[in-house]
Amino acid sequence: MSERRQGLTRRLLRDPVAIVCLAVLGLIVLASVLAPLLASHDPNTSSLQDTLAPPSGDHPLGADGVGRDVLARLLYGGRTSLLGALVAVAVAVALGVPTGLIAGYYRRGFDAVASWTANLLMAIPAIVVLLVVLAVVGQNMYLAMVVFGLLMAPGVYRLIRASVTSVREELYVDAARVSGLGDARIMRRHILPVVIAPTVIQAAQMFGLAIVIQSGLEFLGLGSASEASWGAMLNDAFANIYTKPILLLWPGLAVALTVAAFGLLGNALRDALNGSRRASNKAPAPTTPAAMAGPAIHIDGDELLVVRDLRVAYDQEVVGGVSLAVRRGEVLGLVGESGSGKTQTAFAILGLLPPEARVSSGQLLFDGQQLSRAAVPKLRGRRIAYVPQEPMSNLDPSFRIGAQLTEPMRRHLKLSRAAARRKALDLLARVGIEDPERVYSSYPHQISGGMAQRVLIAGAVSCDPDLLIADEPTTALDVTVQAEVLDLMRSLQSERRMGMILVTHNFGVVADICDRVAVMQTGQIVESAPVAELFANPQHPYTRMLLDSTLEDSAPRTRQEEMA
Repeated sequence: MSERRQGLTRRLLRDPVAIVCLAVLGLIVLASVLAPLLASHDPNTSSLQDTLAPPSGDHPLGADGVGRDVLARLLYGGRTSLLGALVAVAVAVALGVPTGLIAGYYRRGFDAVASWTANLLMAIPAIVVLLVVLAVVGQNMYLAMVVFGLLMAPGVYRLIRASVTSVREELYVDAARVSGLGDARIMRRHILPVVIAPTVIQAAQMFGLAIVIQSGLEFLGLGSASEASWGAMLNDAFANIYTKPILLLWPGLAVALTVAAFGLLGNALRDALNGSRRASNKAPAPTTPAAMAGPAIHIDGDELLVVRDLRVAYDQEVVGGVSLAVRRGEVLGLVGESGSGKTQTAFAILGLLPPEARVSSGQLLFDGQQLSRAAVPKLRGRRIAYVPQEPMSNLDPSFRIGAQLTEPMRRHLKLSRAAARRKALDLLARVGIEDPERVYSSYPHQISGGMAQRVLIAGAVSCDPDLLIADEPTTALDVTVQAEVLDLMRSLQSERRMGMILVTHNFGVVADICDRVAVMQTGQIVESAPVAELFANPQHPYTRMLLDSTLEDSAPRTRQEEMA
């Protein structure tokens, strides 16, 4: 956590907007705290002879309509405005965060009651409630800010609840439950860090809103007459707008600068917490010698896809100088351990990496044409297709299978609804689904994982792509279904003469379906060869280690060996 905070600070201090906002807010807070030392007059002491006095040595910013020093009121008013906003934000966060955590984590009855209450509070006009409170209890601005914080709490609650709901079913949370951790510890250690980022961003924005609301109430004359504030200064300036309009400048500038600084700081915090950078997208130089960048590729004119010197980096480089080629009608297996960079390479080719990824490549050719990053999305779905590794999580549960299959065909192939339906049914039958009509009309939860994978394969080939990228398409399936899916993919690839990149860590799958294989280690291709040649005579030590780790052709252990 300490390293994470240090990283956040470094990213924040690299952002010039954040630096300016922090400097402005720091000066405003410091001036307000040091008001007794900086101001030479009492902010509430009036002098009729100094009424609307111009700037002078005694009154650097002049005097207001009743002879009070403008500078003193500006400095002391910062205390009132900032403290009132802090009270409102503190109440909103103190109420919204715990209730959002509990409702999002436990759901059920508490969630229903809390959500109903939040909706009710959000439906109440805040300004009307504040006016009623001030009319009933008197002109107590801090009490009004407490009430305003209560009215802002539902917004915090809904944000936190949505964030918690999105992560409460993650596998790492289940693993924490299985390991015996209590609910309180899980929420504190695993879920609360997820909601910190949106909470900080929303708190910064609420701070600016609270200052505006408080200044507005005081401008209406509903604040305490015994305390200087920016809103009260605006009220006095408005009363003298024709005789001395400059009085509007100082409190208006203070409110505008403070609100703008908090808003922009919230955006900068969002960028820093998400790890985004304002730096160049150029990837860092490789940290390994050029001789370790992997085998060179040779082009003979029949290549469908050619990638040279592909690099992907986040905080550090994860793919360093990958070069590969896929011919028409060829299946290239991309093999390596988990974390070797296989999926990052595939996603970089597809243009699916997150915005914080920095991608560069010496050359990216598809069908003989140089591809820019902006051109890749235009090819996805039509000429370049993708089969993911988790079928159930890649089908939208809100739509029927048929709708998800026909939409790409209608968009890319310009088919009518009836023609797209006929083609979808033919594809479902082609991928081995016995009752295409039933599956076409089903929702994802109504079919098995094997059927879902066949549906995704049907969708991938529906627009007759030239290149198919499959990311471990059999990982989530049992052994018998794996074999059927592999046979299906190989037959579809052969009859359509597609190029295919098969991302896998299973050499059995490579032997069954691939023509060539490229072995990846720590973000680099260390060996590339035809499948038969690589299995017969692996050259790189890492390839030999992977092959030696497989169980094929190994003698079974005896009972004595198991007991030893």
